Amino acid sequence: MIGRIEPLIPALRRYARALMKNASAADDLVQDCLERAISRWHQRHNDGNTRRWMFTILHNLAVNRWQQARARGVHVAIEDAGDAVFSHPPRQDENLHFNDVMAALEKLPDDQRSVVLLVSVEDLSYADAAKVLDIPVGTVMSRLSRGRERLAQILANPERETARDDETPGMSPVLRRVK
Repeated sequence: MIGRIEPLIPALRRYARALMKNASAADDLVQDCLERAISRWHQRHNDGNTRRWMFTILHNLAVNRWQQARARGVHVAIEDAGDAVFSHPPRQDENLHFNDVMAALEKLPDDQRSVVLLVSVEDLSYADAAKVLDIPVGTVMSRLSRGRERLAQILANPERETARDDETPGMSPVLRRVK
């Protein structure tokens, strides 16, 4: 077993250094690869290629480390960290504003909401939004203008809009002619 693994160590180290771009991390990776290969030697196919098997183990361990590093984020030693690493700007105001905008979007008529979302959120051009909605480009521009104006009104006067919520949905106010 050792006689088949030992000649592969220099090649494994080269590959690990190319993958990890850090000599210390590469040596740790090779160490873990050798440990796994020795502990699972019985799982190897007798007719299989030991070199390919070892490189597969090394590669899979490297992929696992990359995924773990991505999930953990950047490692900074506590001695090297400044105050900026430990502090974050408050996000409560952003979350409240986001909730207000989402509530205001729900109050828009469906035709205006769809245009506002396609153009402002999904970043579609007017022409693309018109094709998606199967309406003329001029209608997209008109609905977008009215939708943005309505959003601004709702966000500027949220208490005034709660009175409109009490109205029956789908029913527009009745206009009367006064003489």
